[in-house]
Amino acid sequence: MVWMAVQKYSTMFIQFISGIILARLLTPYDYGCIGMLAIFMVLADVVIDGGFGSALIQKKRPTQEDYSTIFFWNMFVAIVLYAILFVSAPAIARFYNIPLLSKVLRVQGVVLFTYSFNIVQHNQLRKQLRFKVLSIISVVSAIISLGVTIIMAYKGFGVWALVAQHILLSAIPSVAYWFVVKWRPILVFSWNSFKELFGFGFYMFLTNLLNQFSGQLQGLLIGKFYNASTMGYYSKAQRTESLASQSISTVMTQVTFPLYAEMQDNKKAMANAIKRITMTLSYFSFPLLFILLLLAKPMFILLYSERWLHSVPYFQVLCIAGLAGCLQAVNLQSISAIGKSKTMFIWTVIKRCVGIGAVVLGLVFFGMKGLLAGVVFNYWFSYFINISLVSKHIGYKWYQQIKDLLPVGLVSLAIAAICYAIGYFLHLEMYTEGAIVLAVYLILYIGWSVVFKPEAYKYFLSVIPNKFKFLRKRKQSTK
Repeated sequence: MVWMAVQKYSTMFIQFISGIILARLLTPYDYGCIGMLAIFMVLADVVIDGGFGSALIQKKRPTQEDYSTIFFWNMFVAIVLYAILFVSAPAIARFYNIPLLSKVLRVQGVVLFTYSFNIVQHNQLRKQLRFKVLSIISVVSAIISLGVTIIMAYKGFGVWALVAQHILLSAIPSVAYWFVVKWRPILVFSWNSFKELFGFGFYMFLTNLLNQFSGQLQGLLIGKFYNASTMGYYSKAQRTESLASQSISTVMTQVTFPLYAEMQDNKKAMANAIKRITMTLSYFSFPLLFILLLLAKPMFILLYSERWLHSVPYFQVLCIAGLAGCLQAVNLQSISAIGKSKTMFIWTVIKRCVGIGAVVLGLVFFGMKGLLAGVVFNYWFSYFINISLVSKHIGYKWYQQIKDLLPVGLVSLAIAAICYAIGYFLHLEMYTEGAIVLAVYLILYIGWSVVFKPEAYKYFLSVIPNKFKFLRKRKQSTK
Protein backbone atom coordinates (compact mmCIF):
# COMPACT_ATOMS: atom_id res chain seq x y z
CA MET A 1 0.00 0.00 0.00
CA VAL A 2 2.91 2.33 0.69
CA TRP A 3 4.27 1.83 -2.83
CA MET A 4 0.82 2.36 -4.32
CA ALA A 5 0.63 5.56 -2.29
CA VAL A 6 3.97 6.66 -3.72
CA GLN A 7 2.67 5.98 -7.23
CA LYS A 8 -0.71 7.61 -6.76
CA TYR A 9 0.44 10.74 -4.99
CA SER A 10 3.44 11.24 -7.23
CA THR A 11 1.32 10.96 -10.37
CA MET A 12 -1.41 12.99 -8.70
CA PHE A 13 1.10 15.76 -7.95
CA ILE A 14 2.34 15.61 -11.54
CA GLN A 15 -1.24 15.78 -12.84
CA PHE A 16 -1.89 18.64 -10.45
CA ILE A 17 1.07 20.62 -11.80
CA SER A 18 0.06 19.63 -15.32
CA GLY A 19 -3.46 20.94 -14.75
CA ILE A 20 -2.19 24.27 -13.46
CA ILE A 21 0.22 24.83 -16.35
CA LEU A 22 -1.98 23.52 -19.15
CA ALA A 23 -5.01 25.46 -17.88
CA ARG A 24 -3.08 28.62 -18.73
CA LEU A 25 -1.81 27.36 -22.09
CA LEU A 26 -4.97 25.63 -23.35
CA THR A 27 -8.62 26.66 -23.48
CA PRO A 28 -11.84 25.07 -22.17
CA TYR A 29 -12.58 24.28 -25.84
CA ASP A 30 -9.41 22.12 -26.07
CA TYR A 31 -10.33 20.19 -22.92
CA GLY A 32 -13.91 19.89 -24.13
CA CYS A 33 -12.85 18.21 -27.38
CA ILE A 34 -10.94 15.53 -25.48
CA GLY A 35 -13.76 15.18 -22.96
CA MET A 36 -16.28 14.52 -25.72
CA LEU A 37 -14.23 11.57 -26.98
CA ALA A 38 -13.57 10.13 -23.52
CA ILE A 39 -16.62 7.86 -23.57
CA PHE A 40 -15.50 6.16 -26.80
CA MET A 41 -11.93 5.61 -25.63
CA VAL A 42 -12.90 4.41 -22.17
CA LEU A 43 -15.46 1.95 -23.49
CA ALA A 44 -12.95 0.64 -26.03
CA ASP A 45 -10.41 0.04 -23.23
CA VAL A 46 -13.03 -1.88 -21.25
CA VAL A 47 -13.85 -4.05 -24.26
CA ILE A 48 -10.15 -4.87 -24.78
CA ASP A 49 -9.75 -5.92 -21.16
CA GLY A 50 -12.95 -7.92 -21.40
CA GLY A 51 -12.78 -8.67 -17.67
CA PHE A 52 -9.84 -11.00 -18.32
CA GLY A 53 -7.43 -8.87 -16.29
CA SER A 54 -9.54 -9.38 -13.16
CA ALA A 55 -10.04 -13.03 -14.06
CA LEU A 56 -6.27 -13.60 -14.20
CA ILE A 57 -5.89 -12.08 -10.73
CA GLN A 58 -8.90 -13.91 -9.30
CA LYS A 59 -7.64 -17.29 -10.57
CA LYS A 60 -5.17 -18.62 -8.01
CA ARG A 61 -2.78 -20.42 -10.41
CA PRO A 62 -2.94 -19.06 -13.98
CA THR A 63 -0.95 -21.06 -16.56
CA GLN A 64 1.22 -20.03 -19.51
CA GLU A 65 -1.66 -21.03 -21.77
CA ASP A 66 -4.00 -18.73 -19.85
CA TYR A 67 -1.69 -15.74 -20.26
CA SER A 68 -0.91 -16.37 -23.94
CA THR A 69 -4.57 -16.93 -24.80
CA ILE A 70 -5.59 -13.61 -23.24
CA PHE A 71 -2.67 -11.79 -24.86
CA PHE A 72 -3.59 -12.82 -28.41
CA TRP A 73 -7.29 -12.26 -27.75
CA ASN A 74 -6.61 -8.71 -26.56
CA MET A 75 -4.53 -7.91 -29.64
CA PHE A 76 -7.27 -9.22 -31.93
CA VAL A 77 -9.94 -7.15 -30.17
CA ALA A 78 -7.74 -4.02 -30.33
CA ILE A 79 -7.42 -4.35 -34.11
CA VAL A 80 -11.18 -4.77 -34.55
CA LEU A 81 -12.02 -1.86 -32.24
CA TYR A 82 -9.54 0.51 -33.86
CA ALA A 83 -11.00 -0.31 -37.28
CA ILE A 84 -14.48 0.49 -35.94
CA LEU A 85 -13.30 3.78 -34.41
CA PHE A 86 -11.42 4.72 -37.58
CA VAL A 87 -14.46 4.18 -39.80
CA SER A 88 -16.94 5.79 -37.41
CA ALA A 89 -14.77 8.85 -36.57
CA PRO A 90 -16.43 11.15 -39.19
CA ALA A 91 -19.90 10.22 -37.91
CA ILE A 92 -18.86 10.95 -34.31
CA ALA A 93 -17.48 14.33 -35.41
CA ARG A 94 -20.80 15.12 -37.11
CA PHE A 95 -22.68 14.07 -33.97
CA TYR A 96 -20.87 16.78 -32.02
CA ASN A 97 -20.69 19.13 -35.02
CA ILE A 98 -16.90 19.51 -34.58
CA PRO A 99 -14.99 18.29 -37.70
CA LEU A 100 -11.62 18.25 -35.88
CA LEU A 101 -12.76 15.35 -33.68
CA SER A 102 -12.51 12.91 -36.59
CA LYS A 103 -8.72 13.30 -36.86
CA VAL A 104 -8.30 13.48 -33.09
CA LEU A 105 -10.14 10.18 -32.53
CA ARG A 106 -8.19 8.36 -35.24
CA VAL A 107 -4.85 9.42 -33.77
CA GLN A 108 -5.79 8.94 -30.13
CA GLY A 109 -7.16 5.49 -30.96
CA VAL A 110 -3.63 4.05 -31.20
CA VAL A 111 -3.66 3.75 -27.39
CA LEU A 112 -5.85 0.69 -27.88
CA PHE A 113 -2.84 -1.21 -29.21
CA THR A 114 -0.47 -0.14 -26.45
CA TYR A 115 -3.03 -1.02 -23.78
CA SER A 116 -3.72 -4.49 -25.20
CA PHE A 117 0.02 -5.07 -25.58
CA ASN A 118 0.76 -4.76 -21.84
CA ILE A 119 -2.41 -5.85 -20.05
CA VAL A 120 -1.06 -9.33 -19.22
CA GLN A 121 2.24 -8.02 -17.85
CA HIS A 122 0.48 -5.33 -15.83
CA ASN A 123 -1.82 -7.85 -14.16
CA GLN A 124 1.06 -10.24 -13.52
CA LEU A 125 2.82 -7.51 -11.56
CA ARG A 126 -0.39 -6.78 -9.62
CA LYS A 127 -0.97 -10.44 -8.84
CA GLN A 128 2.62 -10.78 -7.58
CA LEU A 129 2.13 -7.60 -5.49
CA ARG A 130 5.13 -5.97 -7.21
CA PHE A 131 3.76 -2.50 -6.64
CA LYS A 132 7.21 -0.94 -6.35
CA VAL A 133 7.85 -1.68 -10.03
CA LEU A 134 4.40 -0.43 -11.03
CA SER A 135 4.97 2.77 -9.07
CA ILE A 136 8.34 3.58 -10.64
CA ILE A 137 7.09 2.98 -14.19
CA SER A 138 3.97 5.04 -13.61
CA VAL A 139 5.82 8.03 -12.15
CA VAL A 140 8.48 8.06 -14.88
CA SER A 141 5.78 7.84 -17.57
CA ALA A 142 3.86 10.72 -16.01
CA ILE A 143 6.96 12.96 -15.86
CA ILE A 144 7.98 12.32 -19.48
CA SER A 145 4.45 12.77 -20.83
CA LEU A 146 4.00 15.98 -18.85
CA GLY A 147 7.21 17.47 -20.25
CA VAL A 148 6.23 16.70 -23.84
CA THR A 149 2.68 17.97 -23.32
CA ILE A 150 3.78 21.30 -21.85
CA ILE A 151 6.22 21.89 -24.71
CA MET A 152 3.54 21.11 -27.30
CA ALA A 153 0.97 23.31 -25.56
CA TYR A 154 3.47 26.17 -25.36
CA LYS A 155 4.21 25.78 -29.08
CA GLY A 156 0.51 26.18 -29.87
CA PHE A 157 -0.53 22.60 -30.67
CA GLY A 158 -3.75 23.01 -28.69
CA VAL A 159 -5.82 19.85 -28.37
CA TRP A 160 -3.02 17.79 -29.95
CA ALA A 161 -0.92 18.35 -26.83
CA LEU A 162 -3.55 16.48 -24.79
CA VAL A 163 -3.69 13.73 -27.42
CA ALA A 164 0.08 13.28 -27.16
CA GLN A 165 -0.16 13.11 -23.37
CA HIS A 166 -2.71 10.27 -23.52
CA ILE A 167 -0.65 8.32 -26.03
CA LEU A 168 2.60 8.65 -24.06
CA LEU A 169 0.92 7.68 -20.78
CA SER A 170 -0.06 4.41 -22.45
CA ALA A 171 2.98 3.74 -24.67
CA ILE A 172 5.79 4.27 -22.15
CA PRO A 173 4.49 1.71 -19.59
CA SER A 174 3.81 -0.72 -22.43
CA VAL A 175 7.49 -0.69 -23.39
CA ALA A 176 8.71 -0.74 -19.78
CA TYR A 177 6.61 -3.77 -18.78
CA TRP A 178 8.21 -5.84 -21.54
CA PHE A 179 11.66 -5.12 -20.16
CA VAL A 180 10.71 -5.71 -16.52
CA VAL A 181 8.46 -8.77 -16.84
CA LYS A 182 10.24 -11.85 -18.18
CA TRP A 183 7.05 -13.47 -19.42
CA ARG A 184 6.65 -13.84 -23.18
CA PRO A 185 3.63 -15.24 -25.02
CA ILE A 186 3.82 -18.62 -26.71
CA LEU A 187 2.08 -19.38 -29.99
CA VAL A 188 -0.96 -21.01 -28.49
CA PHE A 189 -4.62 -20.15 -28.08
CA SER A 190 -6.48 -22.45 -25.71
CA TRP A 191 -10.25 -22.47 -25.98
CA ASN A 192 -10.42 -24.23 -22.63
CA SER A 193 -8.50 -21.41 -20.95
CA PHE A 194 -10.58 -18.84 -22.77
CA LYS A 195 -13.86 -20.43 -21.66
CA GLU A 196 -12.71 -20.79 -18.05
CA LEU A 197 -11.56 -17.17 -17.72
CA PHE A 198 -14.47 -15.96 -19.80
CA GLY A 199 -16.89 -17.52 -17.30
CA PHE A 200 -15.72 -15.08 -14.63
CA GLY A 201 -14.39 -12.32 -16.86
CA PHE A 202 -17.51 -11.98 -19.02
CA TYR A 203 -19.63 -10.65 -16.20
CA MET A 204 -16.76 -8.48 -14.99
CA PHE A 205 -16.51 -7.10 -18.52
CA LEU A 206 -20.22 -6.31 -18.71
CA THR A 207 -20.09 -4.76 -15.25
CA ASN A 208 -17.12 -2.53 -16.14
CA LEU A 209 -18.73 -1.60 -19.44
CA LEU A 210 -21.93 -0.45 -17.76
CA ASN A 211 -20.02 1.38 -15.02
CA GLN A 212 -17.83 3.25 -17.49
CA PHE A 213 -20.72 4.11 -19.78
CA SER A 214 -22.68 5.46 -16.84
CA GLY A 215 -19.66 7.44 -15.63
CA GLN A 216 -19.01 8.99 -19.05
CA LEU A 217 -22.64 9.53 -20.05
CA GLN A 218 -22.83 13.06 -18.71
CA GLY A 219 -19.89 14.04 -20.92
CA LEU A 220 -21.70 12.64 -23.96
CA LEU A 221 -24.89 14.56 -23.10
CA ILE A 222 -23.11 17.84 -22.32
CA GLY A 223 -21.11 17.60 -25.54
CA LYS A 224 -24.25 17.00 -27.57
CA PHE A 225 -26.67 19.50 -26.02
CA TYR A 226 -24.23 22.24 -25.03
CA ASN A 227 -20.85 23.23 -26.50
CA ALA A 228 -17.19 22.28 -26.26
CA SER A 229 -16.42 25.05 -23.75
CA THR A 230 -19.16 23.89 -21.35
CA MET A 231 -17.81 20.38 -21.70
CA GLY A 232 -14.34 21.74 -20.92
CA TYR A 233 -15.56 23.42 -17.71
CA TYR A 234 -17.26 20.21 -16.60
CA SER A 235 -14.23 18.10 -17.53
CA LYS A 236 -11.88 20.30 -15.50
CA ALA A 237 -14.24 20.15 -12.50
CA GLN A 238 -14.56 16.37 -12.77
CA ARG A 239 -10.82 15.78 -13.05
CA THR A 240 -10.06 18.06 -10.11
CA GLU A 241 -12.68 16.40 -7.93
CA SER A 242 -11.51 12.90 -8.84
CA LEU A 243 -7.96 13.77 -7.71
CA ALA A 244 -9.42 14.19 -4.23
CA SER A 245 -12.15 11.55 -3.99
CA GLN A 246 -10.28 8.80 -5.82
CA SER A 247 -6.73 9.46 -4.61
CA ILE A 248 -6.90 7.41 -1.40
CA SER A 249 -9.39 4.81 -2.61
CA THR A 250 -7.35 4.05 -5.74
CA VAL A 251 -4.27 3.35 -3.64
CA MET A 252 -6.17 0.93 -1.44
CA THR A 253 -8.23 -0.82 -4.10
CA GLN A 254 -5.15 -1.54 -6.24
CA VAL A 255 -3.82 -3.52 -3.30
CA THR A 256 -7.03 -4.88 -1.81
CA PHE A 257 -8.38 -6.78 -4.84
CA PRO A 258 -5.49 -9.28 -5.10
CA LEU A 259 -5.51 -9.59 -1.29
CA TYR A 260 -9.28 -10.12 -1.25
CA ALA A 261 -8.77 -12.82 -3.87
CA GLU A 262 -6.30 -14.61 -1.56
CA MET A 263 -8.65 -14.46 1.47
CA GLN A 264 -11.85 -15.18 -0.50
CA ASP A 265 -12.56 -18.29 1.60
CA ASN A 266 -12.40 -16.37 4.90
CA LYS A 267 -15.45 -14.09 4.97
CA LYS A 268 -14.82 -12.92 8.53
CA ALA A 269 -11.35 -11.65 7.61
CA MET A 270 -12.76 -9.93 4.52
CA ALA A 271 -15.50 -8.23 6.54
CA ASN A 272 -12.92 -6.93 9.00
CA ALA A 273 -10.70 -5.70 6.16
CA ILE A 274 -13.61 -3.87 4.50
CA LYS A 275 -14.48 -2.20 7.79
CA ARG A 276 -10.95 -0.99 8.44
CA ILE A 277 -10.45 0.26 4.89
CA THR A 278 -13.78 2.11 4.60
CA MET A 279 -13.35 3.80 7.97
CA THR A 280 -9.78 4.82 7.17
CA LEU A 281 -10.92 6.16 3.79
CA SER A 282 -13.78 8.12 5.29
CA TYR A 283 -11.59 9.65 8.01
CA PHE A 284 -9.33 11.24 5.40
CA SER A 285 -11.60 11.71 2.37
CA PHE A 286 -14.71 13.21 3.99
CA PRO A 287 -13.04 16.29 5.52
CA LEU A 288 -10.88 16.71 2.41
CA LEU A 289 -13.93 16.89 0.13
CA PHE A 290 -15.78 19.28 2.43
CA ILE A 291 -12.73 21.55 2.58
CA LEU A 292 -12.46 21.57 -1.21
CA LEU A 293 -16.17 22.32 -1.52
CA LEU A 294 -15.80 25.34 0.78
CA LEU A 295 -12.64 26.63 -0.92
CA ALA A 296 -13.64 25.86 -4.52
CA LYS A 297 -13.74 29.44 -5.82
CA PRO A 298 -10.38 30.72 -4.51
CA MET A 299 -8.77 27.39 -5.36
CA PHE A 300 -9.86 27.44 -9.01
CA ILE A 301 -8.88 31.09 -9.50
CA LEU A 302 -5.51 30.57 -7.81
CA LEU A 303 -4.66 27.36 -9.66
CA TYR A 304 -6.31 27.71 -13.05
CA SER A 305 -7.06 31.46 -13.39
CA GLU A 306 -10.43 33.20 -13.67
CA ARG A 307 -10.89 31.62 -17.12
CA TRP A 308 -12.11 28.47 -15.33
CA LEU A 309 -14.47 30.15 -12.87
CA HIS A 310 -17.50 28.51 -14.50
CA SER A 311 -16.17 25.13 -13.33
CA VAL A 312 -16.69 26.01 -9.65
CA PRO A 313 -20.40 25.11 -9.23
CA TYR A 314 -19.87 21.86 -11.16
CA PHE A 315 -16.95 21.01 -8.91
CA GLN A 316 -18.88 21.70 -5.69
CA VAL A 317 -21.74 19.41 -6.68
CA LEU A 318 -19.33 16.67 -7.76
CA CYS A 319 -17.67 16.83 -4.33
CA ILE A 320 -20.99 15.73 -2.80
CA ALA A 321 -21.06 12.78 -5.19
CA GLY A 322 -17.42 12.07 -4.37
CA LEU A 323 -18.29 11.37 -0.72
CA ALA A 324 -20.00 8.18 -1.91
CA GLY A 325 -17.66 7.57 -4.84
CA CYS A 326 -14.55 7.19 -2.67
CA LEU A 327 -16.12 4.23 -0.83
CA GLN A 328 -17.73 2.36 -3.72
CA ALA A 329 -14.78 0.38 -5.05
CA VAL A 330 -13.83 -1.05 -1.65
CA ASN A 331 -17.21 -2.75 -1.34
CA LEU A 332 -17.54 -3.65 -5.01
CA GLN A 333 -14.14 -5.32 -5.30
CA SER A 334 -14.86 -7.63 -2.39
CA ILE A 335 -17.88 -9.04 -4.25
CA SER A 336 -15.90 -9.72 -7.42
CA ALA A 337 -13.02 -11.23 -5.41
CA ILE A 338 -15.27 -14.00 -4.03
CA GLY A 339 -16.34 -14.92 -7.57
CA LYS A 340 -19.82 -13.35 -7.53
CA SER A 341 -19.31 -11.66 -10.90
CA LYS A 342 -22.76 -12.66 -12.21
CA THR A 343 -24.49 -11.27 -9.13
CA MET A 344 -22.48 -8.08 -9.40
CA PHE A 345 -23.42 -7.74 -13.07
CA ILE A 346 -27.15 -8.14 -12.40
CA TRP A 347 -27.10 -5.47 -9.74
CA THR A 348 -24.92 -3.24 -11.90
CA VAL A 349 -27.62 -3.35 -14.58
CA ILE A 350 -30.16 -2.20 -11.99
CA LYS A 351 -27.87 0.51 -10.62
CA ARG A 352 -26.93 1.90 -14.00
CA CYS A 353 -30.44 1.86 -15.43
CA VAL A 354 -31.66 3.87 -12.44
CA GLY A 355 -28.62 6.15 -12.53
CA ILE A 356 -28.76 6.80 -16.27
CA GLY A 357 -32.47 7.49 -15.98
CA ALA A 358 -31.83 10.04 -13.23
CA VAL A 359 -29.13 11.83 -15.27
CA VAL A 360 -31.18 11.94 -18.49
CA LEU A 361 -34.42 13.03 -16.79
CA GLY A 362 -32.55 15.64 -14.80
CA LEU A 363 -31.07 17.09 -18.00
CA VAL A 364 -34.39 17.06 -19.84
CA PHE A 365 -36.38 18.81 -17.13
CA PHE A 366 -33.82 20.99 -15.32
CA GLY A 367 -30.82 21.37 -17.65
CA MET A 368 -27.30 21.26 -16.21
CA LYS A 369 -28.54 21.53 -12.62
CA GLY A 370 -30.73 18.50 -13.13
CA LEU A 371 -27.91 16.56 -14.77
CA LEU A 372 -25.62 17.25 -11.81
CA ALA A 373 -28.35 16.25 -9.35
CA GLY A 374 -28.73 13.02 -11.30
CA VAL A 375 -24.99 12.36 -10.99
CA VAL A 376 -25.15 12.81 -7.20
CA PHE A 377 -28.16 10.49 -6.95
CA ASN A 378 -26.40 7.90 -9.12
CA TYR A 379 -23.33 7.80 -6.88
CA TRP A 380 -25.25 7.49 -3.61
CA PHE A 381 -27.77 4.99 -4.95
CA SER A 382 -24.88 2.81 -6.18
CA TYR A 383 -23.15 3.04 -2.81
CA PHE A 384 -26.21 1.76 -0.92
CA ILE A 385 -26.62 -1.12 -3.36
CA ASN A 386 -22.93 -2.05 -2.95
CA ILE A 387 -23.04 -2.17 0.84
CA SER A 388 -26.21 -4.26 0.63
CA LEU A 389 -24.35 -6.82 -1.50
CA VAL A 390 -21.49 -6.88 0.98
CA SER A 391 -24.01 -7.34 3.78
CA LYS A 392 -25.56 -10.37 2.08
CA HIS A 393 -22.53 -12.17 0.70
CA ILE A 394 -19.73 -11.30 3.13
CA GLY A 395 -21.50 -10.52 6.39
CA TYR A 396 -20.52 -6.91 7.05
CA LYS A 397 -24.08 -5.67 7.55
CA TRP A 398 -25.14 -2.52 5.69
CA TYR A 399 -26.53 -0.84 8.78
CA GLN A 400 -23.30 -1.54 10.63
CA GLN A 401 -21.25 0.08 7.86
CA ILE A 402 -23.44 3.19 7.96
CA LYS A 403 -23.19 3.24 11.75
CA ASP A 404 -19.40 2.98 11.53
CA LEU A 405 -19.23 5.89 9.06
CA LEU A 406 -21.71 8.20 10.81
CA PRO A 407 -19.33 9.77 13.37
CA VAL A 408 -16.86 10.95 10.71
CA GLY A 409 -19.63 11.94 8.30
CA LEU A 410 -21.66 13.97 10.79
CA VAL A 411 -18.65 15.69 12.34
CA SER A 412 -17.22 16.57 8.91
CA LEU A 413 -20.57 18.04 7.85
CA ALA A 414 -21.05 19.95 11.10
CA ILE A 415 -17.59 21.54 10.90
CA ALA A 416 -18.24 22.43 7.26
CA ALA A 417 -21.46 24.21 8.30
CA ILE A 418 -19.56 26.16 10.98
CA CYS A 419 -16.86 27.18 8.48
CA TYR A 420 -19.46 28.24 5.91
CA ALA A 421 -21.16 30.43 8.52
CA ILE A 422 -17.81 32.02 9.41
CA GLY A 423 -17.12 32.85 5.78
CA TYR A 424 -20.67 34.10 5.23
CA PHE A 425 -20.60 36.58 8.12
CA LEU A 426 -16.97 37.78 7.95
CA HIS A 427 -17.04 39.23 4.39
CA LEU A 428 -13.25 39.19 4.11
CA GLU A 429 -11.02 39.22 1.05
CA MET A 430 -11.37 35.90 -0.81
CA TYR A 431 -7.97 34.37 -0.04
CA THR A 432 -7.93 35.60 3.57
CA GLU A 433 -11.35 34.09 4.14
CA GLY A 434 -10.19 30.84 2.55
CA ALA A 435 -7.14 30.64 4.82
CA ILE A 436 -9.28 31.23 7.93
CA VAL A 437 -11.86 28.64 6.88
CA LEU A 438 -9.13 26.08 6.21
CA ALA A 439 -7.44 26.72 9.56
CA VAL A 440 -10.71 26.52 11.52
CA TYR A 441 -11.74 23.29 9.81
CA LEU A 442 -8.41 21.57 10.47
CA ILE A 443 -8.24 22.73 14.11
CA LEU A 444 -11.78 21.55 14.87
CA TYR A 445 -11.42 18.21 13.05
CA ILE A 446 -8.01 17.34 14.48
CA GLY A 447 -9.15 18.52 17.93
CA TRP A 448 -12.21 16.26 17.77
CA SER A 449 -10.01 13.35 16.73
CA VAL A 450 -7.48 13.82 19.53
CA VAL A 451 -10.03 14.42 22.27
CA PHE A 452 -12.65 11.77 21.42
CA LYS A 453 -10.40 9.26 19.58
CA PRO A 454 -13.04 7.79 17.26
CA GLU A 455 -12.48 4.31 15.85
CA ALA A 456 -11.77 5.66 12.36
CA TYR A 457 -9.01 7.84 13.79
CA LYS A 458 -7.41 4.82 15.48
CA TYR A 459 -7.49 2.86 12.22
CA PHE A 460 -5.94 5.81 10.43
CA LEU A 461 -3.10 6.03 12.94
CA SER A 462 -2.51 2.28 12.88
CA VAL A 463 -1.30 2.49 9.29
CA ILE A 464 1.84 4.38 10.33
CA PRO A 465 3.49 1.95 12.78
CA ASN A 466 2.41 -1.03 10.71
CA LYS A 467 3.89 0.21 7.46
CA PHE A 468 6.93 2.31 8.30
CA LYS A 469 9.59 0.12 9.85
CA PHE A 470 11.81 2.91 11.10
CA LEU A 471 8.95 4.34 13.16
CA ARG A 472 8.16 0.93 14.62
CA LYS A 473 11.81 0.39 15.57
CA ARG A 474 11.99 3.80 17.20
CA LYS A 475 8.84 3.03 19.15
CA GLN A 476 10.28 -0.28 20.35
CA SER A 477 13.61 1.32 21.33
CA THR A 478 11.89 3.77 23.66
CA LYS A 479 10.19 1.01 25.65
